[in-house]
Formats: sequence, structure tokens, C-alpha cells
Amino acid sequence: MSFQAELENWAEGMDYCAVPVPAEITEALGTKGPVLVLARVNDSAPFQVSLFPVGGGQHYIRIKAKVRKETRVKIGDRIKISITVLDRAQVDIPEDFMNELQAANAEASFQLLSPGKRNFMVRRINEAATPKTRAKRIQEALAAAQGEA
Repeated sequence: MSFQAELENWAEGMDYCAVPVPAEITEALGTKGPVLVLARVNDSAPFQVSLFPVGGGQHYIRIKAKVRKETRVKIGDRIKISITVLDRAQVDIPEDFMNELQAANAEASFQLLSPGKRNFMVRRINEAATPKTRAKRIQEALAAAQGEA
């Protein structure tokens, strides 16, 4: 699915931008809750994000600073958004995190977490900007899998 929309400043004083998802797309999704998608802005590399509900049956999609910088878009620009709905149950676990889960015998425990929680943790790991942050997030996800978080 794809659409065009204006990039909006979502939170005054913060670097948080989003675009409204057209009502016909929200209706086609069949839910008023969060929806995990693979998105593209203009011709950007695909990135994983959730369409978030804002009430009244409407969703928005956040466009992170990294994507805005890559695509050279700013608040007020009209942008093309392409989305593919992802299956929340399908979580591709990064090799370094899987090694930690296996070493701690926590792989089964991780799989018992809700799909949304697993996806959130893996996305945070994958979005870490530095190796130190990635290692910290892996340890946080491991603790959650072991019921310590």
C-alpha cells in the first residue's frame, strides 16, 4: 500500500515527526490498534515501524530523524509512504542476540513473550547506533526473556 501525506511535527519541542495514514488504508487494515509494517519514505531503504493509533479510527506513522536525513525531507514536505504489513508473530532474531539467548538457555522463554514485545526488543537491538548500546539492549532483552525485567 502507498500514499502521500505531509510530514508533520508531532511533538512540539521534540524531534518527533509523523504523517497521517489515510482513512481508507486504516479501514483496509481492519484494526484500530498498532500495526507493524515495513515502510519506505520516497525511495528510502525499508525500515520497520508501527502505525500507531491516535483515536477516532486514525493511524499515524512516525518518521525517524535518520530516515528524514537520508531522504532529505523536512516538516511540511509532501512525501510518499509505501508500507507492507508484517506478521507480528514472525520475528527475525539477530545472530548475536540468539547466541546470548542460547547461552542463557532462554530461547524458549523469549518465544513465550508476546509477538509485539519480541518485535519491539529486536527492533531496539537493530536500531542501536553503537556496539555498546547494542550490547546493553541485548542484555535488557535477555533479562526480559528470563523474567527479570
